[in-house]
Amino acid sequence: MKIFDEMESEVQSYARSFPVVFNKAKDCYLYTDSGDRYIDFLSGAGSLNYGHNNDNIKQALVDYIAEDGITHGLDMHSAAKRKFLEVFRDNILNPRDMDYVLQFTGPTGTNAVEAALKIARKITGRNNVVSFTNGFHGCSLGAVAVTGNQHHRGGANVSLSDVDRMPFCGYYGRDVDTVKMMDKLLSDPSSGIDMPAAMILEAVQGEGGLNVATDEWLRAVEKLCKKHGILTILDDIQAGCGRTGSFFSFEKSGIKPDVITLSKSLSAYGLPFAVVLIKPELDQWEPGEHNGTFRGNNHAFVTAAAAIEHYWSDNKLEQAVHEKAAIVTKRFKKIIDAHGEITLGLKGRGLMQGIDCRTGELAGKVCAKAFENGLVIETSGNYSQIVKCFCPLTITVEALNEGLDMLEASFAEVFAKEKLKKAS
Repeated sequence: MKIFDEMESEVQSYARSFPVVFNKAKDCYLYTDSGDRYIDFLSGAGSLNYGHNNDNIKQALVDYIAEDGITHGLDMHSAAKRKFLEVFRDNILNPRDMDYVLQFTGPTGTNAVEAALKIARKITGRNNVVSFTNGFHGCSLGAVAVTGNQHHRGGANVSLSDVDRMPFCGYYGRDVDTVKMMDKLLSDPSSGIDMPAAMILEAVQGEGGLNVATDEWLRAVEKLCKKHGILTILDDIQAGCGRTGSFFSFEKSGIKPDVITLSKSLSAYGLPFAVVLIKPELDQWEPGEHNGTFRGNNHAFVTAAAAIEHYWSDNKLEQAVHEKAAIVTKRFKKIIDAHGEITLGLKGRGLMQGIDCRTGELAGKVCAKAFENGLVIETSGNYSQIVKCFCPLTITVEALNEGLDMLEASFAEVFAKEKLKKAS
């Protein structure tokens, strides 16, 4: 461990929670160089929806590299890009009656968000953007400006302007109509809210605490944006690519956002890859107006196409995710019932569910104990109070239950200690 302490910046984060050296990974398992095995309920913060070194994807990449397929090509045409575009169109867009063009940005989610904000401002000629409480969109300056998290916003060390914050679905409780509230503010010329270029939102807020927008709320936001001539940007970077069951997290609502951002598990193999989906009439970029040296990751094109062909040509994966999500819900409710509904609460949807521990201290203790027990899992939420299950979508039921057993035992151990502490 000495080399990491000597050479790596203090900015490192996950290594502090999981202070071991990993040297191998397969499916839902991580292995250390000392031979210990962990079940992965983190999945690269949602970047490994298909697990580690998935055999259905790996061979396509190995073959491509062996054949000296192009690796880097800026945004030039390549056979790998052609295959990805065809597969994405035929298996993702067309079956969902979605008409979008794809912009390949720099290979990170935050760059896709930057591009989405820029095109919205270019189209409308407005500077202001509305984002939502507890939203998370990245750490580059434009993306962190629309992010709610104070810790990440503070890291910018400059003024973050041209953004107004609105309440996400349920922020004031389920009985409060936040869309009606927004409509009042946008309709009143003295509200102090400048008419925005866009509203950027997540259907399920991952980092913000697994807050789920209802289908009715999403439809109401889309209607509100159309009423006021505002573009809708749906950030599906963490909740997309099947994490909630359907490929896009918002599908059930029936909305058709003007702009969609995708990254994380889009490459399906942990390779950097991000795109912006833009309705064709809104594709008003000048050539090279938003570019980047690494916007043509051909290895990611190969793995993404392989994953879509294998997992999204039918609905088997979607059904499997719903079945496994039901197991997680049942097991989480068991944990909540065992330790008190007043103390714990259920959050999230699909295979991005969590247990609200009310305090970050308690959630942190549970995750630390889980790591001791052989499970890699993290927290989320405005106070890091949610213990978040982000297992691979392809995890076996046996491995899922083994991981949930570890988590259940961790909750029991932590709560037993907490009771002893109170008693003394």
